Amino acid sequence: MAIAEGSYAARARDWRNAMHAAVCDVIEPWAHGTIARAGRYPTYYDFNVLRVEDDVALELPELAAAAEEALDGLAHRRVDFDIARRGAALRGDFEAAGWKTTSLVWMLHEGVRPDATTEVLVEEVDYDETEALRLSWHLEDNADLEYEQYRLAAKEVAMAKDPSVLIVRDETGEPIAFTQVQWDGGSAEVNSVYVHPDHRGRGLGTAITTAAIAAAGRAEDLWIVADQEDRAKDLYARLGFRTVWTTIEFLRLV
Repeated sequence: MAIAEGSYAARARDWRNAMHAAVCDVIEPWAHGTIARAGRYPTYYDFNVLRVEDDVALELPELAAAAEEALDGLAHRRVDFDIARRGAALRGDFEAAGWKTTSLVWMLHEGVRPDATTEVLVEEVDYDETEALRLSWHLEDNADLEYEQYRLAAKEVAMAKDPSVLIVRDETGEPIAFTQVQWDGGSAEVNSVYVHPDHRGRGLGTAITTAAIAAAGRAEDLWIVADQEDRAKDLYARLGFRTVWTTIEFLRLV
């Protein structure tokens, strides 16, 4: 079944599409969806992608060829499925061909948003104060991927969304957890929730996400995106987020 217009899933899709439209200098159709490319940010995978939007059965050779043409000249190929079950049906084929799979859940906050009061002190800071944590996250999850270009691109994209950057410090004053709230129109997204591995299990993720939800109190829609196979989605669910859309991404470095 395709995404029903007006549904929560369609709102999530529209939020994703608006992010692409704001950053990408190429948004053009192909036979089964959309090509998005950001010439200014060639290593920022989220904005250089072949989107499969049709609810049709496709085969890996066709998709790989389409991605090869659409993303020619880049150091990666990426194919995103808006209809998760269509991507799931091809997961084995993609992975056997050397593609990395990520399944994402797009979650919308529902109900009353909390105030920012927690037992953990959370403070708003300048973006650059989180640089050490961002590098730690990159080395933990993507150590084999180039960082410097991505770092500069991620900052430029984030700063265009007027982010509220939040941190928790340790007893020495060093940041040990961060997140940010990014805006687009009347809606917002809690983006990049990260706790340093030496400080996990202490409720810092809960505290900083709660503070981010409070900081976005005036948002019409408040989004957060999580790896479907990661425990973070369960934390977000406890804090009032509900999964409304699932996508599957396939990434291969050239």
